[in-house]
Amino acid sequence: MPEAGTDPSGLPAREILSVAELTRRVREILEGQIGTVWLVGEVSGLRTPPSGHMYLTLKDAEAQIRAVVWGSTARYLTHRPADGERILCRARITVYEPRGDYQVVIDYLETAGAGDLFRQFEELRLRLSAEGLFDPERKHPLPMVPRRVAVVTSPTGAALRDVISVLGRRAAGLPVLLVPALVQGRDAPSQLTEALGLAATQKDVDVILLVRGGGSPEDLAAFNDEALARAIAACPVPVIAGVGHETDVSIADFAADLRAPTPSAAAELVSAGWLELVTRTGELARRMDAAMGALLTREQNRLRHARSGLTDPRERLRHLMQRTDDLQLHLSRAFGLRLAVSRQRLMTLSARVFAAAPVARLAVGESQVNGLILRLRGAMEHTLERARTRVDRNAGRLDALSPLKVLGRGYAVATRNGQVLTDALEAAPGDAITVRLRKGELDCAVTGTRADDGDGRRNN
Repeated sequence: MPEAGTDPSGLPAREILSVAELTRRVREILEGQIGTVWLVGEVSGLRTPPSGHMYLTLKDAEAQIRAVVWGSTARYLTHRPADGERILCRARITVYEPRGDYQVVIDYLETAGAGDLFRQFEELRLRLSAEGLFDPERKHPLPMVPRRVAVVTSPTGAALRDVISVLGRRAAGLPVLLVPALVQGRDAPSQLTEALGLAATQKDVDVILLVRGGGSPEDLAAFNDEALARAIAACPVPVIAGVGHETDVSIADFAADLRAPTPSAAAELVSAGWLELVTRTGELARRMDAAMGALLTREQNRLRHARSGLTDPRERLRHLMQRTDDLQLHLSRAFGLRLAVSRQRLMTLSARVFAAAPVARLAVGESQVNGLILRLRGAMEHTLERARTRVDRNAGRLDALSPLKVLGRGYAVATRNGQVLTDALEAAPGDAITVRLRKGELDCAVTGTRADDGDGRRNN
């Protein structure tokens, strides 16, 4: 609703409009002054939601405009347009007030041939395909579990947020490297090509995500660049292209080792191995927990069963204490016995050592010598005594047989020249003889001889 006011400078009052009022006035002007027109252009960004309406963009080399075909009209169209197709349509210009966008509402259309952008796209696709740039044999297999993922995209775009979100949910431990580049505009193809080469040289990067969010074919034109397509095909690291929405197709999709319908889908593809590994690990962990739980339950049951057969621990402790006392007593006795045996053995060895010592042996020898001396003295005295007895006895016998004993009774012994004379005839008159008396001797001369028969009787 217009509002009147006075300019503080004193100028005439001015009209102040709301945004909605201005938008309605613009719509009224466009609808009133331009109204219905015939348009020719290339279809881009065609969407057909469940409501049945058709939303698209009509464009040419210099400009573009949004268009809509209401469901009530779309049901009766004899030809349904497609992206890249040139159409001729009758449309009424209007304004979509909630966004302030002007657009045309189509109530009739027919084909007008292929659009220039679509024709250029097809020509490049066919030429590169003929060169073998898109052959499956040239594709690199994706790693089962990537070590590091490089993401080539705009650092401010929704595509990066989608990729980070998916990877964070499905592969939280997977390292991600952002290699920033423009994804739209005249400089985008060269920056994407340079970023792709830089990503391929980074350490541990074994897969690259080339991603961009949805947009019109003009917005995705950077991914239809021939130099970028050749760089993707020559890249030594596997490349997954996730450009636009599911219905969007670019030359980069054909050149890549794998095409994903969206950036999120590209992140899901690269994290599939991680997710499977995490899922498998989780399953194994759950199985291990279940097995450990079952084992713990079984062991607890065994423990309860064993505990039910156990006696009072205090009683068990008393038994152990008694057993300890018994063992201590046994040990003490065994130790005492062993000590006594050892002491006896030590004494025996000491005695043997002492006996084997030179001093001890000398003492023993001296004792033995003394004993022998005593024995020798005893034996000598005994021998002397016996000899003395024998001498005395023999002396007695000799004394009894001694001539002196006979001489003591008045007999005499006559000798001549030292020879005892036993016969008178052994001497002749005039011979000198010696007569032995009991005391002294007589020197005599034979004056005569007389013989007898030996019994004292004389012979005449």
